[in-house]
Amino acid sequence: MVTRKHRRFVVTLPSTLVQRDQFRHKGSVRDLSAKGCRVESLISPFTGMQVSLLLQLPGESQPVRIENAAVRWCGSQGIGIEFLVVAEPEQARLGHFIQQLEKTAPGN
Repeated sequence: MVTRKHRRFVVTLPSTLVQRDQFRHKGSVRDLSAKGCRVESLISPFTGMQVSLLLQLPGESQPVRIENAAVRWCGSQGIGIEFLVVAEPEQARLGHFIQQLEKTAPGN
């Protein structure tokens, strides 16, 4: 059984995986935590691949940009992404959104 450091929340958020500022791949974030997410996408990246992630939060005009993230797994359930570097303003936006999820999550 996997023990997680950060609670995951079920979401459906538009996203874009960016590889080397050249290739952009649309996807949908299906679960989210403070340090990672699971993305459904048509691509099959390799484990360890470094990407950036643009995450569109509800009601916000600009996406949250995760500057440096790593693919931790890839399979039929999607792509597991770990956030490695998140700039402070983006971390604050992501943290605020996760706080809102915590307030509305079942079991709270």
